[in-house]
Amino acid sequence: MRVQAGCELSIETDAASPVIAMLCPRDGSARWQVNGRPGFERSLGFDEHVDSFGNRCQRFVLPEGLTRLRIDATVETTPDIRVARGAPAVDPAALPAETLQFLLPSRYCPSDLAAMWTRARDIVGAAAPGYAQAEAIRQWIATHLEYRYGVSNASTDAQATLAEGAGVCRDFAHVGITLCRALDIPARMVVGWLHDLKPMDMHAWFEAYLGGSWYTFDATQSAPRGGRVVIAYGRDAADVAFLTSYRPLRTLSLRVWADLDDRPGFDEDLGHAA
Repeated sequence: MRVQAGCELSIETDAASPVIAMLCPRDGSARWQVNGRPGFERSLGFDEHVDSFGNRCQRFVLPEGLTRLRIDATVETTPDIRVARGAPAVDPAALPAETLQFLLPSRYCPSDLAAMWTRARDIVGAAAPGYAQAEAIRQWIATHLEYRYGVSNASTDAQATLAEGAGVCRDFAHVGITLCRALDIPARMVVGWLHDLKPMDMHAWFEAYLGGSWYTFDATQSAPRGGRVVIAYGRDAADVAFLTSYRPLRTLSLRVWADLDDRPGFDEDLGHAA
């Protein structure tokens, strides 16, 4: 399936601010508009690089005042996600080297705490090591944590979310990652857009490495759903922020969309600096 996705942000700054954005899909074409004009003026210093996780990062300077950013992307994605209920856990000794970092505790995922191992063991019970355990964790989060705005902030980690008993997609992903890692299952955070998400917004979920592949788990959804446009992978939210600023800024508005695109042969290249 082809998805026409993107977002529009209005950002206000009191002084010129260098920023790093992750707002373009890892795959697919995309174009930028700044204050209604295609691309970036050279004075904004637009540059793009790929980080250590393979994510596309855009670096530029937001000028003082109000800036309107718009990103439009066309992405081919799958209508369904892979489900492999019998996929086994991979012994740490046999894991590919690139997955090992996703076994370690990280800023928002304190998987080395004894309480996390105990909670994970209680949740998975007699489930077979592997996909069945990750799915048991996903189901537990969906049924035991309330999806609620306003109970978490930029410093909330998985332990705090479990104590609060509520959070949003970012928090649910952190809990899933933490509990999987506590069981020696590599797990990573994914951010992006989800077709037909209600309410539409930036979205986050987690993936677990099982049986030689990465599998998607999303505790905010009642059934496996495709139509996912991946923007970035990371250890947790610290690695996949949509916008990192080095001066104070205010996001005045944010609009996100991810709609089916049935236009034949439509494609556009990434818009760079004008």
